[in-house]
Amino acid sequence: MTVLRVFSYLPNPRVWKATIAARFCGVDVEIRGASGKELRDWLWDYDARPLAPGERESLSSLTRTGRVGLTGAQLVKTDAFLEAQPFGNVPAAFGSDGKVGIFESNSIMRVVARLGEAAYPLYGRDLYEASRIDSFLDVSLVFARDSQVYLLALLDGTIDATIHARAKVAFAIYASGLEQALAPRRETLVGDGITLADICFAAELALFMNEHARAEQLSARGLDRILHAGIRDVYPRVFAHLDRLVEHTNFRTDLKPYVEKLLSKAAD
Repeated sequence: MTVLRVFSYLPNPRVWKATIAARFCGVDVEIRGASGKELRDWLWDYDARPLAPGERESLSSLTRTGRVGLTGAQLVKTDAFLEAQPFGNVPAAFGSDGKVGIFESNSIMRVVARLGEAAYPLYGRDLYEASRIDSFLDVSLVFARDSQVYLLALLDGTIDATIHARAKVAFAIYASGLEQALAPRRETLVGDGITLADICFAAELALFMNEHARAEQLSARGLDRILHAGIRDVYPRVFAHLDRLVEHTNFRTDLKPYVEKLLSKAAD
């Protein structure tokens, strides 16, 4: 039985935090969604679905103006959706009754770990490990804020030197801390096994790799790639850890095709 439903634009590495965690924990997670462009014509609800022909007009009272990522789009969001998801964004997760909403990808990932904690301790083996995991998740949120601004600016053509510089500093701070955490030869960020900290790291770095697909926009403005050709030499432990995780059976289905596609763009 599905115990968690997630509605989002796809593909989305931040949603895969939950699906990767679900494979470790044996939790049944249902994903609903489509491309960002297609979501403009969906009903945003627990029972999310494409709008039928003519349905937008009959539901005009539910139309809301989109913001981050779908700025200005006219989106049809039910009152129940906004009650469960007060910020009105995706990814949006719901408990099995559709009434309890969980928002923000790290929190959605956390609920999966809690639902399946008896099967696998993704949230650590004691309160201290759990708190250290939270530390990595909080640091990832700081990086994720700047990376999202950067990637959206690359996507809509508004990238400039200020946004680029801020993202470059954010990545350096994030990657430097992770590099230290993996020293001297650690294979996980917390404890002796894969935890939510590792899942979050892999998803956020995979998402940031979308920079590879926008090299032309950077070059046109005289900006260099943050993930330049020599970046693996600067942060060898970080990228070795990403490589290990991408090949792991519980990560591979979601992340490997996505990462390989972006790496092929970097090679081009």
